[in-house]
Amino acid sequence: MLACVLLLLTATQTDVANVSYTIELTTPIESFNNEFCWFQPRAAAIPGAGKDGMPLVVLTLQKHFLSSSDYYSGIHVMKSADLGATWTTPEPRPELDWRHEPDGMVVGICDMTPGWHAPTKKLLLIGHTVRYREGKLAEESRSRETPFSVYDPAADTWTPWRIVDMPDKKKFYNGGAGCAQWLVEDDGSLLIPIYYKEQSNDPNACSSATVMRCAFDGTTVSYREHGTELALDVPRGLDEPSLTRFRGKYYLTIRNDQRGYATVSDDGLHFAPITPWTFDDGSELGSYNTQQHWVTHSDGLFLAYTRRGANNDDIFRHRAPLFIAQVDPEKLCVIRATERELLPNRGATYGNFGASNITENETWVTDAEGMFFPEVYKKYGAKGAVFAAKLRWSKPNLTAN
Repeated sequence: MLACVLLLLTATQTDVANVSYTIELTTPIESFNNEFCWFQPRAAAIPGAGKDGMPLVVLTLQKHFLSSSDYYSGIHVMKSADLGATWTTPEPRPELDWRHEPDGMVVGICDMTPGWHAPTKKLLLIGHTVRYREGKLAEESRSRETPFSVYDPAADTWTPWRIVDMPDKKKFYNGGAGCAQWLVEDDGSLLIPIYYKEQSNDPNACSSATVMRCAFDGTTVSYREHGTELALDVPRGLDEPSLTRFRGKYYLTIRNDQRGYATVSDDGLHFAPITPWTFDDGSELGSYNTQQHWVTHSDGLFLAYTRRGANNDDIFRHRAPLFIAQVDPEKLCVIRATERELLPNRGATYGNFGASNITENETWVTDAEGMFFPEVYKKYGAKGAVFAAKLRWSKPNLTAN
């Protein structure tokens, strides 16, 4: 018996140093009118462009119309010059709106993630396209691409969204960087995770995931190469990958219908085989069919996620509360004892969210209440809030520089 206990203790021990922080839950906007709810809020900071030397925080979001699944408006923009003390109202940007094709197809952009590109002093917005017909997702086989737009803070202008030109149109017919955390390398190049599949009428076709390296000259995002093509023969395959860099290695977290997966790389392109997310005691994390995102501090790596087993069986896909926990980067597991609640369960769904370093002292996780199930959200009090959970670090986060 003693030997068994010692083995269990060894298996669950971790020598990862705990990184301490506080959480302040703020609400940039709270609005719901039974026609749409705000969705996909993600933030990025423009250094020194705010009040008294503070960053200007740009928050992109869009309306999710409740008349149909995944039916999104164009992109709206909110700004804060005082670290979220005050916000502008959501502004629809015509450069980021729907486009109408001659055959009646409507093409939009969605699942967008903004990020600052310091070498060119531009803000990049990257995600994927979506196609609608008659107010709902187009039923026929439809292409999907990686769109981008460039915000110039000096001129306060956005460019009309454009598409990254891919080398293999057949392989990447249905591919994009939806909901992806992407990176700027030291040389100014971009590492952008995407998920994709070939053109097919097979409703059970699985997506694969990879990371592509792109160049950006301040105007155009250009494909250069891509790395390991990760695949999984499980319903829908691998979706919504997100990338971070921590202590010289690159970490990828990936959504799947049954569970989340993770993998690691030395160069950001070539990755080890994927492994399911677990707690450090070996039990399954319980995050499934929902994206996860990284929170990266120079002293510690964290994962934000939703999961089963949190008194939340009445929530669709267990998408509330939203949690955060520190990761053991060597064992690639979540340290259970560090888990904290980021966003409360108010009967709405989370999971279409973002995480970004704002200053060396603050990292924000942004999400919105998905108002899809009245019988649940009326019970618990959701009101269509867009949340910004501000993580305030006890030690400066050098990765924010």
